[in-house]
Amino acid sequence: MTKAFIVGHPIKHSRSPLIHGYWLKQLGISGSYERIDVTPVDFGNFLETFHERGFAGGNVTIPHKEAAFAGVARRTERAERLGAVNTLWVENGVLWGDNTDVLGFMANLDLSLGTGWEQDVDTALVLGAGGAARGIVAGLQDRPLERILVANRTLAKAQDLVGGLERHGTARLEVLAWEDLDRALPGSQLIVNTTSLGMAGQPPLTLDLARAPGRAIVTDIVYFPLRTPLLAAAEAHGLRTVDGLGMLLHQAAPGFERWFGVWPEVTPDLRAMIVADLEASR
Repeated sequence: MTKAFIVGHPIKHSRSPLIHGYWLKQLGISGSYERIDVTPVDFGNFLETFHERGFAGGNVTIPHKEAAFAGVARRTERAERLGAVNTLWVENGVLWGDNTDVLGFMANLDLSLGTGWEQDVDTALVLGAGGAARGIVAGLQDRPLERILVANRTLAKAQDLVGGLERHGTARLEVLAWEDLDRALPGSQLIVNTTSLGMAGQPPLTLDLARAPGRAIVTDIVYFPLRTPLLAAAEAHGLRTVDGLGMLLHQAAPGFERWFGVWPEVTPDLRAMIVADLEASR
């Protein structure tokens, strides 16, 4: 029986075992996927020993993605670009790392909006400068956008993100001061929130979306609550919205294939199951 995991600290909130458990059952695969809580001080030992404990690999979440990047022997080109690893596996005795956040975010946009949505977008505005923001900016760089603005409450973090990625792609990367957000909205056709603002228990993200273009797309990678205050405000202004659950579902598929040998399908039934679990947790 193949075993996989998600490792983080804390980890009890993760819905990944529900997702992978659903796929294992639907596909009739004998396997398991479990949560493992590992503190930062113990993470290096975990990386060295998980395979001998019978695990084929697993996912990495907060706060270990950068440590996983440093700790693996080989990395995909995508992981090298992002400086973070969220997927682990062992191949011919070698520990590999990948980052599937890019794939998850872009697949969510493509499937929610339809292919070709980029034709309506010249400028994207990305809020936040953490690991998720880095993956999202990298994904957007691979599309035919003209400009990507990165705004963060700590300006230096936005500058670091832009400095690390600006040599890739053709879009122009620019740092935007947090206090200038409202002034940037009229020229931003895609607005992406990667911060924790709007998450359950966190302050809301307040933007004057009346200033955004009429066909703007607003997306939030937060999925608890599924309809964040930002998305509710966007809907009230008639803007197109994409919630954060699709990113979680689609980023999981590449790892599942690595460990269990089959590319799983993200279905309406899977989404409905996770939505029901989120609602039960409110």
